[in-house]
Amino acid sequence: MRSLLTLSVLLALIREDKGEKPAVSLLPRFPDVFVGDDITLICKRGNGTIKWFINGKPKSHQDSPMLLTAVTSKDNGEYQCERGGSKSDPYILTVEELEPHAQLSPSIGGAVMTKGDGRNLVLQVDDDPNGWKCFVWRGESGFTLGTSADKMKNRAVIIAELNEAKRATFWCKNGRQRSNAVTLKMTELKVMLDPPAVPALLGESVALRCAVWGGKADRAVFYKDNKQIATTTEDTYIITNATQDHAGQYSCHATYRYSHISAEAVQQEGDSDAQELKVIGGPPAPTVDSTSPKSLECFCRDCPSSCTSYCWYQTFLNDSFARQRLPENTQIITVEEGGLFSCRMECGKGFSRFSNIYSYKGTPKHTHTRY
Repeated sequence: MRSLLTLSVLLALIREDKGEKPAVSLLPRFPDVFVGDDITLICKRGNGTIKWFINGKPKSHQDSPMLLTAVTSKDNGEYQCERGGSKSDPYILTVEELEPHAQLSPSIGGAVMTKGDGRNLVLQVDDDPNGWKCFVWRGESGFTLGTSADKMKNRAVIIAELNEAKRATFWCKNGRQRSNAVTLKMTELKVMLDPPAVPALLGESVALRCAVWGGKADRAVFYKDNKQIATTTEDTYIITNATQDHAGQYSCHATYRYSHISAEAVQQEGDSDAQELKVIGGPPAPTVDSTSPKSLECFCRDCPSSCTSYCWYQTFLNDSFARQRLPENTQIITVEEGGLFSCRMECGKGFSRFSNIYSYKGTPKHTHTRY
């Protein structure tokens, strides 16, 4: 009797699953999607081959999650999946061409780690970091991470580990406020092409490092889309003014010796995995300049009309992560001491990029004793 009851329940579940309409779901489950995010769309429920549609047009991306890297407003639209002859309701993707509230970045290194390695990620916020929670998404599974908060410096640190995953996305939030997302990828090779952990921005410089596990390259050859572009005795290839032409697949070949272990160490060679570099426009960026001997102005020509409030910051030379938000919220501020100053604009759901860092020449009074 019990076996018959179990069989009837299983048959009911099978019939229900076949009859369920598929649905598109976003991973990670961001409250808002910002420019530069890596996201995955999955087709839940139903059976059979998956077909994807964007704005009603079929796409070649079939039978797997749809990974979208470094998204921009060009990715906005209606996403649908079809499975077992049934099509989902449209999922509306809207990418905010703004930066989120907080900044998450590696303390050292870029986007690639060797298998079994770990890396510290630093979360920088404008206020108390204790209300922030951090997460990691590996594949289709999400986990909460422990954080080590430093209230005096408005930051927290998390340990990023891949745990056998090929890639993982790390991010933090406080209510609907969130940080940018950092995607780290794993390599099993001794040589790795290590791009920055955030997308390259138009007009800015980008450093691509040919890293060697446990050592340093004596000579590196860099490739873009399988074509050699540079040979150097340094381990880094620098793009000084990034354009869309710089987007592509990059790799490197390194010649190295572990001379720090043995002076007679044998010379070795190795190739890296290929890594994608995407170049995006990103949010608008204001500029800071001096309008009088003690006045600084924050000006943003390209900011949208939703950017109505000004946020000012002072950065400290002895700690690049120690950035303090100042109480002023006006376009022009008066400064009494020398230091490094920057600004950004608050624009509703997010912010503009940070401005240039302006070095104001004054007499430091060392009033910020908490640092």
